[in-house]
Amino acid sequence: MDWLTQAHRSGPPEPHTMTVSTVDEDGLPDARVLILKNVDARGWQFAAHADSPKGRQITANPHAALGFHWGPLGRQARVRGTVAAAPAEHSAADFLGRSVAARAQALLGRQSEHMASAAERDRALEESLARVEREPGLTDPAWTLFTVVPLTVEFWQANRSRVHTRLRYERPTPEGDWSRHLLWA
Repeated sequence: MDWLTQAHRSGPPEPHTMTVSTVDEDGLPDARVLILKNVDARGWQFAAHADSPKGRQITANPHAALGFHWGPLGRQARVRGTVAAAPAEHSAADFLGRSVAARAQALLGRQSEHMASAAERDRALEESLARVEREPGLTDPAWTLFTVVPLTVEFWQANRSRVHTRLRYERPTPEGDWSRHLLWA
């Protein structure tokens, strides 16, 4: 958490972005960049549409890896763990905290589907925007706030000499005790 706070203060662009990795139904890895919504004692949170590829992948295999890179600071952090959906009211609050355009886009529920044309998208988005403006409290029940409950958290600190420092915290289960290990770079 201190590293994230330092990254926010030191100015790398969008320090709260992270790579979220899941696996698809064939066991192939899939990665995308998302925004970290929160980190607390429960875990690391991000939001996604449950019907999106990542939402379906998490439902089928509730595990994920997160990767943060703060280049100007010479730092990386990696998190691996199980994934749990937040209660519906938390997901709804997250949805309502998004911009009108982001809510309208999410309500389409078509992420990663093939699209015939940009004009088709623009028409659908215009209709969805009008709906959000008419119904400002409208939420999407498929919008989900996910929490990665960490089993491992690793910190990597660069060194100009290329003798980097790696520190990993591990626990056998989400309820288990943490152990701390220095790693070979």
